[in-house]
Amino acid sequence: MHALDILGDPVRRRILELLAEGERSAGEIGEDVQREFGISQPAVSQHLRVLRESGFATVRPDGVRRLYAIAPDPLENAAAWFDPFRRFWQPHLDALGTELARGRRQRRLAAEQEPDAASDESDTTDPQEE
Repeated sequence: MHALDILGDPVRRRILELLAEGERSAGEIGEDVQREFGISQPAVSQHLRVLRESGFATVRPDGVRRLYAIAPDPLENAAAWFDPFRRFWQPHLDALGTELARGRRQRRLAAEQEPDAASDESDTTDPQEE
């Protein structure tokens, strides 16, 4: 099965998002996924099996629990598949990054100038008031 077939399913993508946060037990994954997608525990187990058999997830026993973790290699292979297509969106993302940096710089400069403006206003006291 191609990596994009695995990643094309929203339940499996969600499971991978959960695993990206760190190792989780099958029960924890099941609770989250069942609540979010309204599917049964056996359906969650089926998705975990697909992720495990395709190499996207690893599992290790911990007493009676089974702990799942993300396996990075298949994700790296999937990311590599996108490389020929990056030219279509990378310039736009670079431009967005430039605009975000420009906005942060403008806000920082405005914040640095605010204390100066406040002190200028406080220096306009009438000498007769003192």
